Amino acid sequence: MQTTVGEFLLRRLKDIGITEVIGVPGDFNLSFLEQLRDAEGIRFVGACNELNAAYAADGYARSRGVGALLTTYGVGELSALNGIAGSRAEHIPVVSIGGAPPQYATEFRWNLHHSLADGDFANMLEAIAPFTEVAVRVSPMNAVEEIDRALRTCLREKRPVHIQLPSDITHLTIEAPDAPLDTSLPASDPERLEAAAARILEVLARAEHPLLLIDQDADRHGFTEPLLRLAEKAQIPFAQMSSGKALLPENHPLFIGTYNGAASAPGVKDRVEHSDFLVTTNPRFIEVNSGSFTHELDHALVVNLGDQHASVDGEYFVGLTTRELIDALIDRAPERPATPREPAPTTSAAAPTGPLTQAELWPRMARFLRADDVVIAEAGTSHIGLSAQQLPANVKYINSPIWGSIGFTLPATLGSQLAEPGRRHVLFIGDGSFQLTAQELSTILREELNPIIVLMNNRGYTIERYILGMEDEYNDIQNWSYGALPQVFKPDTTMKSYSAQTFEELEEALAAIESSDAGAFLELHLPPADAPAGLKAFGPLTAEFDYGPRGPRNP
Repeated sequence: MQTTVGEFLLRRLKDIGITEVIGVPGDFNLSFLEQLRDAEGIRFVGACNELNAAYAADGYARSRGVGALLTTYGVGELSALNGIAGSRAEHIPVVSIGGAPPQYATEFRWNLHHSLADGDFANMLEAIAPFTEVAVRVSPMNAVEEIDRALRTCLREKRPVHIQLPSDITHLTIEAPDAPLDTSLPASDPERLEAAAARILEVLARAEHPLLLIDQDADRHGFTEPLLRLAEKAQIPFAQMSSGKALLPENHPLFIGTYNGAASAPGVKDRVEHSDFLVTTNPRFIEVNSGSFTHELDHALVVNLGDQHASVDGEYFVGLTTRELIDALIDRAPERPATPREPAPTTSAAAPTGPLTQAELWPRMARFLRADDVVIAEAGTSHIGLSAQQLPANVKYINSPIWGSIGFTLPATLGSQLAEPGRRHVLFIGDGSFQLTAQELSTILREELNPIIVLMNNRGYTIERYILGMEDEYNDIQNWSYGALPQVFKPDTTMKSYSAQTFEELEEALAAIESSDAGAFLELHLPPADAPAGLKAFGPLTAEFDYGPRGPRNP
């Protein structure tokens, strides 16, 4: 069929499930935006800046399966690069589209704005390439081939890709296939699939202490639901890494807790490290999810499931589509009866009263959460506070445990709720992180979304204080009138603001929020030096790791 370059790209984005493209207009992408404006079934959502747009596209992808970002050449692309790098680190499929200067200008090396005015138009792609799986500038001659290659790679590898679209080619006519984009993975090599399944089942049959250890790649590649079915059929207990929180239900009878090296939940470390059938999903151990590299899996018999390969105690199987392997294991694994378990004892501790404290706040906020909520936790106090709490069934938990760029979660909430508007979204964010991306609250309100935003106001960077500088002003920030911001950004907003300094005020605010379908902005006032127990331990360990024996210390 005949179509234009821009229309073909939009059709392909719709083929993979994208209905919103998030970004910032610029002169080199306006021709494409005209086509996006006129397209059916897909629309543009403007963000306040490119970094926020990249964060939002990441959040969108976590809930929809893939996201799309639109920027302009140079200034826009590089402004978004931190967010794109975060998607790379966290294995999130984002299609980044950069409006580029006209093709003739790049071919003849004209000196242009948004460039270094030296005729070099390769440098932006070279800057972005290390953080993407594909980085390409398309032309009318290669648009079909390169766009399809980029999108298939994005979905297969679960990594961002970047497509530069010259401003003068978007309306040019090309020949393009009429069929929707086929994104299915190729079938496994039959012999390798059978060999891998037989070897894993052989090890499972001998195992006395089987265990699943879940990390984020299980979610990225769609393994969580089938792994849960395997665990339930074969009665295999499971643990999670802190970077894989709530991917499998934490209230499940087979769940044993979080593995974090020496900082693991009680009893979890020994069970994980001495399992004779430990199924992992390409775990990536960094200092924050390994108890400062105190993880030791040398004594475990590890069955690792990658996206296109598997290994069993050091024996490798390639040529696999691993979802087919897991399905084969589910079909052939022996079914074992569930072991009756004593229900966990319930406590009826009195509701906390008086000024808010971190120790009592997080258990209360965990009880506020509902099954099927989307919970977004900012790096630092919020994530560490929630990490120790058991979340309800089917909660989707969004955070950035590896990249850890603060400010990510407010725009990510925008993106996630655009992707799944029917689910309740609850964001937990600190005041310091909020100030980095606060303007995206205006986009949330403009789009008439209704998240519950819980802001921890502890007058600065408490996590940094526990690393270094507890009393130093470099960890302080200007206190804002946070509750006034919804009406500042949108005077007729339906979002309601609440503030609490005590648990009595918190209960009153939560009751009002529960009884309303409107969005909520809840500001919680906490002492600057108060922190969850996990953060108090994390700070000194980080200082020791970062600064060494001659470095500065907290008092």
